[in-house]
Amino acid sequence: MPPSDPPFQTPAWIGASSPHIATRPLEGNEVADLVIVGAGILGLTTALSAARAGLRVRVLEAATLGRGASSWNGGQVIPGLKHDPDWLTEHLGPERGGRLARFAGSAADRVFDLIAAEHLDVPHVRTGWIQAAVTETALAAGHARARQLISRGAPAELLDAAAVARLTGARGYVGGWLDKRAGTIDPLAYVQELARVAASAGVAIAERTRARSLTKTESGWTVLTDAGHEVRVKRVLVATNAVTDGLVPGLAETLVPLHSFQIATAPLSGEQLATILPGEQAVSDSRRILVYYRRGPNGRIVLGGRGRMGLPKSAADWRHLERALGRLFPALANVPIDYRWYGRVAMTLDHMPHLHEPEPGLVAFVGCQGRGVALMSAMGLELGPALASGDLRDLPFPVSPLRPIPFHALRQVGVAAAITASRVMDALER
Repeated sequence: MPPSDPPFQTPAWIGASSPHIATRPLEGNEVADLVIVGAGILGLTTALSAARAGLRVRVLEAATLGRGASSWNGGQVIPGLKHDPDWLTEHLGPERGGRLARFAGSAADRVFDLIAAEHLDVPHVRTGWIQAAVTETALAAGHARARQLISRGAPAELLDAAAVARLTGARGYVGGWLDKRAGTIDPLAYVQELARVAASAGVAIAERTRARSLTKTESGWTVLTDAGHEVRVKRVLVATNAVTDGLVPGLAETLVPLHSFQIATAPLSGEQLATILPGEQAVSDSRRILVYYRRGPNGRIVLGGRGRMGLPKSAADWRHLERALGRLFPALANVPIDYRWYGRVAMTLDHMPHLHEPEPGLVAFVGCQGRGVALMSAMGLELGPALASGDLRDLPFPVSPLRPIPFHALRQVGVAAAITASRVMDALER
């Protein structure tokens, strides 16, 4: 089995990607226009667009490039938000809701356009994403969403049970729908390539450099690192999402971070691949505790879903995903599992991403509900020019106040109970 160091944090993409990035360690005090805390997808796309808007950008990454949720995710590039377009216009108004629906609907385009325009060496496939329904109720809701998208000009398609079975090779679905705007990428290669082009644009990226504190000054902010170095800047973007800590008081308390566990099989035979995801679409199912899967590197199947709230202790913590693999694809019930890993997903109570500016010049964008590859990319490309101008008013998401979740310290117990209840309801419905 491939090595895993630290345990269970080596994704299937690790062997297929090799970084070629000129990082610049922070060796003393510096002055810049913008400090970005976090070198994930949001941090790097913002850094790139801000540098091209004329800013001197310094990125501080507490770990190393790609050692976080931006590369531990499943690499599914899904447009849209958790809420339907009609819900957005009904609750936010035709103008604001309509604009947000259009922005989120184009988010996958921004990823694939960026890969093409910047000649990023990122393995990718754009053949769509299937939401597969396990109940008739879920099928009706999925078809309703697909019809809303079709009415807005999106290339979506309604699928019956036979079509889902043909496209996925999986058992147990009553139908679903296909969003042809979506696709998959190698997320680790994407992060590494974003870092490469950002560095080429003049962005200074420091790895293993944690931002310890932020201090407001007359001219902007001073960012103090764990090594005692300071960066004096006009503006700061906190791009830490699901690994947000106490750097910005109250920000972490607005989020519920969930663990997403994944497995990757050994490479499958050509005969197996002829019937399992033959068109290489990404798939998520309609369960409350959903399962998602895709083709991975070297003919593997990568499958993920929610895991335990605590840190994993052994390979047994992925057993529920192995059972799901066998349930969906009986021929793979005994296939070896080469990789097991996990990451975090940032959830919010209203299932919407939030843009915050707790103080002038201090900005954070968090809470993509598992759709961060597309949304963080699209938002980062918008944030860079906005931070350069100092005007956030024209961004797709309005600035909202920090609203900590009540009894946030008890979230782990509450979420664990909610997950258990949802699993029971999923089982009863089936």
